[in-house]
Amino acid sequence: MAEHKFATAGFTAKFVQDNHSRSARHTLRGLHYQIQRTQGKLIRVVTGTVFDVAVDIRRSSPTFSRWVGVVLSEQNHAMLWVPPGFAHGFLVLSESADFLYRCTDFYAPAYERTIRWNDADLGVKWPLPNGLEPVLSAKDAVAGGLRDAECFP
Repeated sequence: MAEHKFATAGFTAKFVQDNHSRSARHTLRGLHYQIQRTQGKLIRVVTGTVFDVAVDIRRSSPTFSRWVGVVLSEQNHAMLWVPPGFAHGFLVLSESADFLYRCTDFYAPAYERTIRWNDADLGVKWPLPNGLEPVLSAKDAVAGGLRDAECFP
C-alpha cells in the first residue's frame, strides 16, 4: 500500500534494507554516508524526537555543502528523504528516540565515511543547550572535516 502511495507521488526508490536505531538524549550520530554503494534513506521517528540533518556533498551540485535540518517525531509523523550523495546525521532531543530508516542499498562498512558533526565549513546549527557537548560514538568523535572528506563528483 505504501509503495503505491509513494509511486503515485512520483517517488520510485526501491528499498533493500530496513534499520532501527535507539539512542538517548543528546546522542548525535553522523554525518554518515557511503562513498560507494551509495544509499538513499527514508527516515522517520516512531518514539521520541530528533533533529535530522542532510548535507549535500556532491561537488558538482549548486547546493554543495548546504544542509537542511528538520524535526522528526512520533507526534508529527514526518519523514525525510535523504538522497544518495548526501551525508546524514541526527541529534536526539527527547529522553530517547527510536529512529527507523529504509535504505536503497545495503550497509557496506568498507565504504562508510563520516564528516565531523560541527565542521565550521558546514555550520550546521544543532539545537544543543549552550555549552553541552553531544554524546558521540568513537568513529564520530574522530571524524574529519568536509575539506578533507571523500565527496561525490
